[in-house]
Amino acid sequence: MLRNSKIIYSLPHGVHFCKHLRRTASNGEVHPLFDNLIAGNRAALARAITLSESTLERHKQEAAHLMSTVLKYNMQNRSLRIGISGPPGAGKSTFIEALGLHVTKLGNKLAVLAVDPSSTRSGGSLLADKTRMQQLTAEKSAYIRPSPNRGHLGGVARATNAAIQLCEAGGYNVIIVETVGAGQSEIAVANMTDLFVLLVPPGSGDELQGIKKGIVEVADMILVTKADGNLKTAARLVKTEYSRALRLLRNHDDTSWKPFVLTVSSITGKGISDAWSDMLDFQHEMISRGNFQDRRKKQRVTWLWDHVQDELMEHLRKDTLNAEFQNKLETDVRNGIILPSTAAQELLDLFLKQKYRKS
Repeated sequence: MLRNSKIIYSLPHGVHFCKHLRRTASNGEVHPLFDNLIAGNRAALARAITLSESTLERHKQEAAHLMSTVLKYNMQNRSLRIGISGPPGAGKSTFIEALGLHVTKLGNKLAVLAVDPSSTRSGGSLLADKTRMQQLTAEKSAYIRPSPNRGHLGGVARATNAAIQLCEAGGYNVIIVETVGAGQSEIAVANMTDLFVLLVPPGSGDELQGIKKGIVEVADMILVTKADGNLKTAARLVKTEYSRALRLLRNHDDTSWKPFVLTVSSITGKGISDAWSDMLDFQHEMISRGNFQDRRKKQRVTWLWDHVQDELMEHLRKDTLNAEFQNKLETDVRNGIILPSTAAQELLDLFLKQKYRKS
């Protein structure tokens, strides 16, 4: 076990690599932002993330230049990206604060990105993680940032993937991505992190009914929270239930990582150190087998298609030439005149024909 260890972490190529990036980057605005970012300037990090989240066309172009430079800089980065999910009441924020304080005490720099549901009117985040993690917010080695999904799954991948890369360039070697529930966004987060952790609370014994099977199947580790006081016994029972569920759901070969279940208490701190040590063991094992970088390479391809899907949706939404036709199709679908699948195909056919004519 790697008890009380730091994680493996290395910066890309040092000063010479940075000079090369300055020579090859093409957008003057990006250069000072990049320099300040890798120097650990928190204001530069906040500005860079805001830039990457913007849907304005000029900001997208500027962000693309910045992200291209950051991606090259991070290529040899050995940070640990942890996705954390769980149903309401699992104590996600409390656990993240307890884990975060433990991690930063060991000398690590921690970034927490909370994938929040977005306001359908303003596009802004609805949650306030800084108010729920007051001790961690005051920690100089920690950075907490909500990441709005803008009301659709593509927004999760687009905003959060970029924020992860920017935090790593800013010197944060532990990145936690917190999601708000157990659903599609959790699968998206599992596809952008190295380690996916599912938190479950002790309860009445029918916990498995409230957690989607797909989430359990992608979890690398399951932690039963609130294992203290009157809930100790219940937590042990839930641990047993999930251990059995993993044996049924996960059919691994002898060479793969075998997920397991632990009990933790964010209030007493019991199990927090063990959970962190097991996370380090996971990272060490994946690196030694060559699976760590393979997983990230696959995630970059997933990121590609997430962007394609997101950009297509943006173009369709902004397609003013077909606005009248779109409204008609929506009305017909609403009234049951045409199937949604048929309407979607008609809309795409018209959109693509117009694009081919322009080219």
